[in-house]
Amino acid sequence: MTLLGLLLLLLIAGICGSIAQGLTGYSHGGCLVSIALGFIGAILGRWLAHLLGLGEILAIQFGSESFPVVWSIIGAALFVALLNLLRPRRRG
Repeated sequence: MTLLGLLLLLLIAGICGSIAQGLTGYSHGGCLVSIALGFIGAILGRWLAHLLGLGEILAIQFGSESFPVVWSIIGAALFVALLNLLRPRRRG
């Protein structure tokens, strides 16, 4: 993978993570958190799609690999929702 391909992959993952944060109302962290959420969402979303027998929706090709945009957003939103459920609530 070239440097440009890696930078584009990071950009797409950051956008997917940001969209997932917006859908769930989670706004802690910055660009690096969004990128991490995008990658975690891609792994989780691709696993869920495989488990349910569904194909990739709107996948972006990077060389021989593809990045599942829709499954990344769904997976990241589920991951953030799970984190919010496990996080202790503050009283105040």
